[in-house]
Amino acid sequence: MFSFLFQLISHSDDGSYVLEKGGYVVLGIAIFLLICVAAALMSGKDKGDSRRAVRMSVSAIAIALAFITSYIQVFKLPWGGSVTLFSMFFVCFVGYLYGPSTGLTAAFAYGILQFLQSGGSYILSLPQVLFDYILAFAALGIAGFFYKSKRGLIIGYIAGCIARGVFASIAGYLYWMDYMPESFPKKLAFLYPIAYNYSYILIEMVLTLVLLAIPSVQKAIKRISFEAKNKD
Repeated sequence: MFSFLFQLISHSDDGSYVLEKGGYVVLGIAIFLLICVAAALMSGKDKGDSRRAVRMSVSAIAIALAFITSYIQVFKLPWGGSVTLFSMFFVCFVGYLYGPSTGLTAAFAYGILQFLQSGGSYILSLPQVLFDYILAFAALGIAGFFYKSKRGLIIGYIAGCIARGVFASIAGYLYWMDYMPESFPKKLAFLYPIAYNYSYILIEMVLTLVLLAIPSVQKAIKRISFEAKNKD
């Protein structure tokens, strides 16, 4: 058992753990199984309910768009984190459409994809992966708690972004303080993880809110939301 695990993860000279190719295969299978389980839970007993099928399809498309746009980075920070082409919005949008249960499930799946994309090749510890990727991106699903609220899309998106920053900052305090640059004021060291993580999260959030303020974009989102929520 342990010999098999050592074939998937190797220990580097700097104390980190590197995921080998076999590890990616195992993770890919794990993601597939998680998606299958989530789909079964979401489908419930009424397997003929077409609305559930639409919900799953729309969620899958949104997560795919989020994953694709996460590769389009305006800029990237040295120790992880980047301003992307509105990738967080697509994850939060699922929660806005269908509520917290579907939103959190989709965001959790997206967190695993993000781990594969950029975190899988460099692991400080398993708890670090949990806070930096799984919980941080799953927190975007919090947007689903505002799906019935007036201006729920905007409020939910802001809440999701802030929640993601909380988990990323916790990871910063626990695992990344040694990487704080010497130029950062020592007296403000306690603010470093917060400043680091929210620097890119808030920039992307503001850019997205500016985009959402455009009337034509609002009209398009309203139409898409109506179709996604009411299509049989």
